[in-house]
Amino acid sequence: MRQISFLLSLATTVSAFLGAAPFAPAAETAKTYKVFIFAGQSNAQGKINKATLDAQVQDPKTRDLYKHLRKDGQWLVRDDVFATYQNNRTGPLTLGFGSSGRTGSELEFGWMMGEHFEEPVVIVKTCQGGISLYQGFRPPSAGMPSEEKLQAQLAAAQARAKSRKQPAPTLEEIKRQYGEWYRLIFSDLRALSDNWGRTLPPLKEGDGQYYNIKARNWEKDYPALAGRKPELAGVVWFQGWNDQYGGAELEYESNLKRFITDLRKDLGTPNLPFVIVAMGQNGSKPAAGAMLTIRDAQMAMNDVSEFKDNVRAFRSDLLVDKDAERLHAERQKNPEWKTYGSDDAYHYYGSAIWYMRIGHAAGEAMLDLLKKQGR
Repeated sequence: MRQISFLLSLATTVSAFLGAAPFAPAAETAKTYKVFIFAGQSNAQGKINKATLDAQVQDPKTRDLYKHLRKDGQWLVRDDVFATYQNNRTGPLTLGFGSSGRTGSELEFGWMMGEHFEEPVVIVKTCQGGISLYQGFRPPSAGMPSEEKLQAQLAAAQARAKSRKQPAPTLEEIKRQYGEWYRLIFSDLRALSDNWGRTLPPLKEGDGQYYNIKARNWEKDYPALAGRKPELAGVVWFQGWNDQYGGAELEYESNLKRFITDLRKDLGTPNLPFVIVAMGQNGSKPAAGAMLTIRDAQMAMNDVSEFKDNVRAFRSDLLVDKDAERLHAERQKNPEWKTYGSDDAYHYYGSAIWYMRIGHAAGEAMLDLLKKQGR
C-alpha cells in the first residue's frame, strides 16, 4: 500500500524549521526492515479517543485531514508498517496503539515512514505515563543520585507504603527504578527479533514490572518481514512532564544529552537519527517555570556540535489545536468539545489534530535527518 497525502497543515515557521521538502524514496535494501523507537511517557503513548476521530471524519471541517488513513468508510490497516506497544499490543499499523486502546502520534509518523521506505517498517513503543528522564529513563553515564537524595526518596516511599499497609521498599528496590525504562528499550528490541547481530544490554533482576517481556518472532508472524533482519532507523523522544518536579528540570539538559549518547553507544549506532518533541502543553500561552526550562533543554540539543545533522528538536506548542484549546474551557456545556478533544492540557487535550500534527512534524524531521545521511 503506497498511498498518502500529507494534508495536516503545520505552522509556517515550523515547516520552515523542519525542512519539509520531500525527497525520493530510498532504494530497497534487500533483507532488512526499518525499526523506529518511540520512547517517552503518556504523550508518547498517545491519548486520541477513537470517538473523537470518528466524529472528525464526519465533520466537513476536519474530515479531509484523515482521508489518507481511510478507504470506503473504514480506517485503513497497513500491510507494510507494524507497531508494538509495551510488547503486548502488536500488529499492522492502524488505530489503537496508544494507551488504553487510544491512538498516538505513531499513526501519522508510521504512515509517513511507510510511504518513504520500500522496506517494511516497525515502530517499537517503549513508553508509560509518569516516567521521568531523571529516574525511569536515566542514562547509565548519569550514575545514581547522591546518597542523601536516595535516602530521602526511600524514606518517602516507606512512609507511603506504611500508610497503604504495603511492604516497605528497600534501598535496592529504589535504586533499581533508576534506568529501568532505559533498559526496557533494549528488552523490547530483543523481543522483536533475535537477529540484531549484536548483544543488547540486559534487564536487571526485578525489572519489567510494568509489563511482561515476551519474545516474539516477527519475521515468522508477519509475511512482509519474512527473510529480513531488523535495521535501526531512528528514535522519537516524546517526554518531559514528570521532570518538572523536585528539581529534575535542572538536570534535564545534561541527562538528555547523556541519554542520546548512551543509547546510541549501547545500540552500536553512533549517528542514529534522534527526533525530540519538545514540551508544548502550554499551547497558545507562553511556557513558564520548569516547563520552559525543560523545553529550552530539549531545544538546546539542536546546538550540540556532535548532534549536528543527526538530532532534531521541534516545539510542539507551535502546532496547537486552537479549537480544542478554546473548547476545553467550555467542555462542561459545549457538546462540540467531544468532536475536538477528550483530555486535559497535559495530554494535549486528547486532540487528534494536535497529536497528528506532532506525528507529521516528527516524520518530516526524521526524513530530513535520514536524507542528510543518504537514507
